[in-house]
Amino acid sequence: MKVIDKVRSETEKGRTVFSFEFFPPKTDDGVDNLFDRMDRMVTHNPAFCDITWGAGGSTADLTLDIANKMQNMICVETMMHLTCTNMPVEKIDHALNNIKSNGIQNVLALRGDPPHGQDKFVQVEGGFACALDLVKHIRGNYGDYFGITVAGYPEGHPDVIANDGVAPPEAYQSDLAYLKKKVDAGADLIVTQLFYDTDIFLKFVDDCRQIGITCPIVPGIMPINNYKGFLRMTGFCKTKVPAEITAALEPIKDNEEAVRSYGIHLGTEMCRKILAHGIKTLHLYTLNMEKSALAILMNLGLIEESKVARSLPWRRPTNVFRVKEDVRPIFWANRPKSYISRTIGWDQYPHGRWSDSSNPSYGGLTDYQFMRPRARDKRLNDEWVTPLKSIEDVHEKFKKFCLGKLRSNPWSELDGLQPETRIINEQLGKINLKGFLTINSQPAVNAEKSESPSVGWGGPGGYVYQKAYLEFFCSMDKLNALVNKCKSFPSITYMAINKEGCWMSNINKTDINAVTWGVFPAKEIIQPTVVDPASFVVWKDEAFEIWSRAWGNLYPEGDSSRKLLEEVQKSYYLVSLVDNDYINGDIFGVFADL
Repeated sequence: MKVIDKVRSETEKGRTVFSFEFFPPKTDDGVDNLFDRMDRMVTHNPAFCDITWGAGGSTADLTLDIANKMQNMICVETMMHLTCTNMPVEKIDHALNNIKSNGIQNVLALRGDPPHGQDKFVQVEGGFACALDLVKHIRGNYGDYFGITVAGYPEGHPDVIANDGVAPPEAYQSDLAYLKKKVDAGADLIVTQLFYDTDIFLKFVDDCRQIGITCPIVPGIMPINNYKGFLRMTGFCKTKVPAEITAALEPIKDNEEAVRSYGIHLGTEMCRKILAHGIKTLHLYTLNMEKSALAILMNLGLIEESKVARSLPWRRPTNVFRVKEDVRPIFWANRPKSYISRTIGWDQYPHGRWSDSSNPSYGGLTDYQFMRPRARDKRLNDEWVTPLKSIEDVHEKFKKFCLGKLRSNPWSELDGLQPETRIINEQLGKINLKGFLTINSQPAVNAEKSESPSVGWGGPGGYVYQKAYLEFFCSMDKLNALVNKCKSFPSITYMAINKEGCWMSNINKTDINAVTWGVFPAKEIIQPTVVDPASFVVWKDEAFEIWSRAWGNLYPEGDSSRKLLEEVQKSYYLVSLVDNDYINGDIFGVFADL
């Protein structure tokens, strides 16, 4: 979706929208940490996030990769910066076609800074001289597909700011006229350079309106996180720093925590003043840090740490090709990024009902499905790579995770127990000790308010429902006992399959079972998760491979613990269990005396 459409839709309803900017880190660890940070920040529903383009295209490939993962894996509306520096038109078109094919619709068009080691911007042969040329090229060659954002400079572009720190009036007016040319050429949104004098920004907005610029103008807010970084950024951008800010920072400049606290206070007061003037948009330059940006938004009452709204039980996709997708198999609930990567090549996504389960067309397994960010990999090593002398030691690991004593799990991309799992974690712990090794679950829910912090989704004023669901591994003996017990529980349906594909079930292979649904004002019933045999068969390959590739491979080759896990992988069954009586059912009752 275009950012301009989101901004207009929300602000017309009187709502304030906010967004975050990030930059490509220099190390692989930094990239992993950035995605973890984005994942947490995106839960607060920013209108969009953008990722910068390195000077001279120095981070071009990394920016493209991060932008594509932001849009498709983090599932946040993504705006990619694109500059003219060292970029002939073929490279620009390569970048634009790349993000278009990945469902990204938003570009921030910039001239760009001079390449590293140079003082002035130089037009590269076959390239563009300025952002205006880039805007014209994008709009002329890609039509209305892209939403185009451009930069605005409340104090004038740094190139026209004189030695006294002020742009001469004629230079400032020329800069405004140039900004209007960019808008007239096809830009539909303006995001400003950082500033610390709010009156300068408000005057800039009035000046833009006076010359006929009518599109939204989004203020760029950079929280002060440390003193040296603040001096470096304001010096580079030639930003005016009001005397009262300098006076406040001087006595605390060597106390980083005090500087950060002041930065949060200052950022909050700047935003309050901007919002009081009727501007309903804020863009936070995070410098890849989350605490200050989120603290400012909390101070403004725009977010609450304890209230993270979910439009669906899973994060709604933002890729333009799959925005209508509103139902998924529950099997990937704890591995949403893996699900997206396995379905990213689909031409058509399920809508309303899972209508094509007979031909799921999932992508094959790749190394991605078993790779984890380094920080989580270390935690997995610390928590799961201990000597396993018997199968009871394996049971103990699963039990500890269900009881919240471990934060990692080889079968989950998520961090620790999810809120709804805590409702049933004691029961889960007990059945894990019996040898039913759970990897996915949800409690029964009957008309819980959609605002519920543990199971709610879909927005205010609705009611949500869930059938109790369990997914686990168990031995053949355990499975036979369970199947026999299920005969006394007519509301329970099950599917079971081993690594080789041997199948047991009390349902037909074409049955599709909605296990989550919601009823909301003035809407049709929404059913976002289902259980279906065709997808279960596809999922089992990934689920079984995790035993060896995500857990077993953490042990040395030939290690007895690794051999034990491989034996479990070969001999156990993967089981999906649904209690269809979401009102009076007792899914855990089936495990009594087993």
